[in-house]
Amino acid sequence: MSIFDFAAGSDVASEAGAVCSRKACRAQASWQILWNNPKIHAPERRKTWLACTDHRDWLEDYLQTRGLWKETLPLEAPGEASLEQDI
Repeated sequence: MSIFDFAAGSDVASEAGAVCSRKACRAQASWQILWNNPKIHAPERRKTWLACTDHRDWLEDYLQTRGLWKETLPLEAPGEASLEQDI
């Protein structure tokens, strides 16, 4: 992605799908890692990093070491039904 993509208003991220947040990784993400920094975020706020299978453990460890990790959840594909259903 270049600065010209932003200027043109193209949404390359949505075209390419969810990409792993690990630096230089362009793999398809299959996990969402939820975290927050208690020094600057409200306790209920959750920031999200996306992770491929290869980098999930690395990203979790990075956040856990700093006391920022909250939970890891599978990343649902767009339009995929949630496991939780209202009855």
